[in-house]
Amino acid sequence: MKKILLVATLLICTVALYAQNDVTRFLGIPVDGTKYEMIQKLKAKGFTSSPQDRDVLVGEFNGSQVNIYVVTTNNKVSRIMVCDANTMNGTDIRIRFNQLCRQFGKNKKYVQASSLFSDNTISDDEDISYEITVHKKRYEAVYYQLPTVIDSVALAEEIQSVVLSKYTEEQLANATEDQQQEVMAEAVLYMLEKFSKKSVWFMISDLYGKYYITMFYDNEYNRANGEDL
Repeated sequence: MKKILLVATLLICTVALYAQNDVTRFLGIPVDGTKYEMIQKLKAKGFTSSPQDRDVLVGEFNGSQVNIYVVTTNNKVSRIMVCDANTMNGTDIRIRFNQLCRQFGKNKKYVQASSLFSDNTISDDEDISYEITVHKKRYEAVYYQLPTVIDSVALAEEIQSVVLSKYTEEQLANATEDQQQEVMAEAVLYMLEKFSKKSVWFMISDLYGKYYITMFYDNEYNRANGEDL
């Protein structure tokens, strides 16, 4: 049993680091606190208020001019939305989208949500305008921001608790190869659920036939989960 749990733990450690109460960060700033506090921290990074709306910040992010919106839930910051300030045609937006996919894929702070091996990039022969207009296709890519601190003891104990809630010690002691893989899959799925609380994703947005990128840095801990129903 201990061998299976150890393998599961080591497998997860190769994917990410674990930290309790770790939240999504935008430019190193936790996506948390009040809207006023967040705006002040972003201004300290060089962003300024838009002339049209003081709650909207403008500036440069990842080489592009953007507008930044701070979204709150129950007076706590739950999302940072970053929108390109300038629109572009279908070809240019495909290039920009694919570039972002590659940048996130190479960034060790992130793991892809859908699969570690799937490709979110758009092929050169795809007509984005047609797909969005006619088929209502949505182009998006989702990633999870990995925790910044590891607590190996807490990690091992939590994984053990999850595994033992679904398998008896006898089952683990006499597990077949297929069962061992099932145990590791359960552990990985559990940790991916943890990561999902720190999602960072982007999509192609449409504005009268022109396109731009919208990015979302979400703190799912602060988002509504039906508690007000």
